Amino acid sequence: MVRHFLDISDFSRATLQSIIDDSIRRKATAKAARVVPGPLAGKTLAMIFENPSTRTRISFDLAMRALGGDTIMLTGAEMQLGRGETIGDTARVLSRYVDAIMIRTLEAAKVEELAANATIPVINGLTRRSHPCQVLADLMTMIEKRGPMDGKTVAWTGSSSNVLISWIHAAPRFGFRLKIATPAEYAPDPSFLDWARREGGEVELGDDPEAAVRGVDCVVTDTWVSMGDTDGERRHNVLKPYQVSSRLMALAHPDAIFMHCLPAHRGDEVEGAVMDGPQSVVWDEAENRLHVQKGILAWCFAGAGA
Repeated sequence: MVRHFLDISDFSRATLQSIIDDSIRRKATAKAARVVPGPLAGKTLAMIFENPSTRTRISFDLAMRALGGDTIMLTGAEMQLGRGETIGDTARVLSRYVDAIMIRTLEAAKVEELAANATIPVINGLTRRSHPCQVLADLMTMIEKRGPMDGKTVAWTGSSSNVLISWIHAAPRFGFRLKIATPAEYAPDPSFLDWARREGGEVELGDDPEAAVRGVDCVVTDTWVSMGDTDGERRHNVLKPYQVSSRLMALAHPDAIFMHCLPAHRGDEVEGAVMDGPQSVVWDEAENRLHVQKGILAWCFAGAGA
């Protein structure tokens, strides 16, 4: 059975929790694991990047190598994909050459078509629609810092983004309350909220960042201008009241933590004092991308008997 990892919404809580638990275990034994053959020895992961990357590229490369495997990095411009070869044909060819594919592209349809035609695991490294690997690392960080997600409240303030959509996907799976504050023009598509509520998730949408943040266990934000956005100046003007400032952060629970997927822009979506302050866990969050990628890779290959 081929195991693709495309979106958090595709999985049960048990499966997602097992990946996080495995990631935490692998993090704890990372140094010891370097002296024994990895479980993915002889396996190769093709990494396709259609846009720039720091954390996704490095974390997947190192994660695969930590598990004993190899990687090959490809860009759309270097491949026939950039000259009109179909995604389906690319999937069929790569399935004969490598053992898994991780793709980072803005177009979610490309990931879905790749998975539909590949006979090997396909992992969604990021699309404009969702960022499941990032949010699994966020959840891992929250669990490490504050225990199980059940009954916790997470606040999002700023613009909707692919990271927010994956947080929405996670809410019904992990039993936490998600409070979202965005201006109306940058709110998430209602279909994602409708899905979460049908799945039993407690997801609230409003336009007041203070109301969203008050008393929560975790505050999350993202850059105001993402890849592909062309209205940067307007976004900065409209989103300024949604900045995670020290004053806004003070409204959260005293023990609340701050998360950001990075790259961050101090002075825009987050005040420097918050980003670099004692409640910030952004560096743990970034490190956990590496460990979560190990868990995702191990889960994907387990479906093929690796």
